[in-house]
Amino acid sequence: MAGELKIGLRGKAVTRVTEENTALAYGSGGAKVFATPAMIGLMENAALSSVDPLLEPGQITVGIRVDVEHLAATPIGMEVVARSELVEIDGKRLVFRVEAHDEQELIGRGTHERFIVNQERFLSRTAAKLKTTP
Repeated sequence: MAGELKIGLRGKAVTRVTEENTALAYGSGGAKVFATPAMIGLMENAALSSVDPLLEPGQITVGIRVDVEHLAATPIGMEVVARSELVEIDGKRLVFRVEAHDEQELIGRGTHERFIVNQERFLSRTAAKLKTTP
């Protein structure tokens, strides 16, 4: 399982701030600046994109924890780059250091954890919730 995963593995994800990913659009604030949930999603994407291609067939990773600071606002039109580095492997639990920068400065940093799961079992358990809902 996941024999190619190694400490130091790096990932990257890029987006441009648009009307659709602002705090106002997400409902997470009243300003037309890059939303904290959008930044977190970009950080997660950087992490998962670095490890998912190395997993065995049928495996995926799911996010289980995010602990980040949003340090600076980014206006519509600017590009945001998120980077991740795998800093810990504990069985199926993966811990990443994550950062996001806009074209001028560091805008966010923290840690993100993902867990390796069997995709079919994960989706089956999730679908079973619909059958047990009163």
